[in-house]
Amino acid sequence: MASSLNDQLALFNQYDNEYCNKATDVARKIQAVGSLSGEMRRAKMREVESDLREAEQVIKRMEMEARSFSPERSKQLLVKVRDYKADLSKLRDTATAASQQESGGAAARAELGLADDYSSTSAGQRDRMLKTTDRLAKSSDRIAQSRAQIAESEAVGAGILQQLHGQRETLQQAREKQQDELGVSILQDLHRQRETIGHAHNTLHGVDDNISRARRTLASMSRRVLTNKLVMIGIILLLLASIVLVVYFKFIK
Repeated sequence: MASSLNDQLALFNQYDNEYCNKATDVARKIQAVGSLSGEMRRAKMREVESDLREAEQVIKRMEMEARSFSPERSKQLLVKVRDYKADLSKLRDTATAASQQESGGAAARAELGLADDYSSTSAGQRDRMLKTTDRLAKSSDRIAQSRAQIAESEAVGAGILQQLHGQRETLQQAREKQQDELGVSILQDLHRQRETIGHAHNTLHGVDDNISRARRTLASMSRRVLTNKLVMIGIILLLLASIVLVVYFKFIK
């Protein structure tokens, strides 16, 4: 977004510089008209008219570009556009006065404040016109200087915005990196805990297996003890029976 704003400002400043150069050139051409006559004068006036039309087109492009900014910034730039329109109107009036003077008509001379004797007053009218064009040229120079100062301020502002944008990106990257590192650390801890739990589970499973084997061993031993007891009881019974038989056959019979 910052890059787009810089491009817009650069384009507006380009139009601004183009108009100032064109207006200064027109003012100098109008000033030069006073020293010309005949076809050379008319050719110079045609150049002036062409330059005025081009300057008007530049102002229109400036106005369109100014309206593409935010409302607050657009308002500031449109003030400059209105000043340039007023400056262009003065240039047109001066060019019209020069053209009417060249026509030599009575109405034109009266409008310019000349007496009926054109030859005696043309020098005074030319002097007034030269002073007017000189003021316009100085005004254009001041506008150009103001434009340069504004462009410099805008460049400084754009640089500050870029620095702030860069710092914001750096902070964002640092924050994301910190979050990533924290996430990785948490995942590692969880993985270690999982391994610990798995190891404990395996240990418990081994203990359970050992207990099962011990239980089976004890059961087997219990069966053997019981078997031995039964065998002993059988032997004892056989011995008792044998004794009874011996006693019976020896003493009774």
